[in-house]
Amino acid sequence: MLSAEPIIYGLIFLGVLVLVEGVYLVAFGKSISLNSRVNRRLEMLNKSTSREEVLAKLRKEMDQHLESRGVPLYSLLADRAQKAAIAFTPNQLLMMMAAVSVFAFLGLTMATETSLPVRLVMGLGIGVGGVFMWVNHKAKKRLALIEEQLPDAVELMVRSLRVGYPFSSAIAIVSKEIKDPLATEFGVIADEATYGRDIGESLKHMAERLDMQDLRFLAVAVTIQQQSGGNLAEILDGLAKVIRARFRLFRRVKAITAEAQWSGKFLSGFPVAVLLAIQIFDPHYYDEVLDHPWFIPACFIVAIFLAANLFVMRILVNIKV
Repeated sequence: MLSAEPIIYGLIFLGVLVLVEGVYLVAFGKSISLNSRVNRRLEMLNKSTSREEVLAKLRKEMDQHLESRGVPLYSLLADRAQKAAIAFTPNQLLMMMAAVSVFAFLGLTMATETSLPVRLVMGLGIGVGGVFMWVNHKAKKRLALIEEQLPDAVELMVRSLRVGYPFSSAIAIVSKEIKDPLATEFGVIADEATYGRDIGESLKHMAERLDMQDLRFLAVAVTIQQQSGGNLAEILDGLAKVIRARFRLFRRVKAITAEAQWSGKFLSGFPVAVLLAIQIFDPHYYDEVLDHPWFIPACFIVAIFLAANLFVMRILVNIKV
């Protein structure tokens, strides 16, 4: 006899992810998606008559999660939501967690016959876990795109400086010529420079907010040039070469360590997959040992070892470049 409950849990979890993404795109428009070719800042400027309003809104979105790290439960999400520049406010994100948890609970109630406490725990776990996974995916994708775009952006600044543009204009050109997410980031810096903020300070703030070493190099290079002078085009040209070399080395290290990473994931995921397969094809397989006093503690011990395996393997292959 086949048990459909594990499949239902998986489908509800996927439904939560699709629901969160759908609400996000409906609330903030297609341009907020990193797959969109539209620069979100420029689209907002086309719709709004005030440049100040657009700047204020984008700055609020970028910094609001950093300011809410002290909120209980939300502290788990704040760092990733900040790097992903999630447009939802912290309160909206918490409300989204609650809403999708209710959605998951109702789905489990209609599709399964599990007890009320199990449905409550599973609904909460699916809701919170689904939102966290969605935010984490957004953050990883956005940071990866920024890392890939940064060398091209620096080289475009170099070409702009060499034909006579000031650095502030070079930043503005980058914000118009490249795609999001880096286009909007540099667009905010260009707007801040227009209203009097130091560009080096803005770059440093962006580097700290995104926690990206290459951006720190850029901020330091610009700050040093501002204080001591020098040929900024030559400095940035050398920096672009360094960033490209680091990026190639990072990709190489990632390829070398891929086998170890997937080995760790497989060794941790295979027992869980086997357990799900057993529950689907023979739901009563563990009935004879369910009442044994060591059954539940043994399950916790196995879960701890599986989590420790992932943690240790991640440390072993986390090579800094």
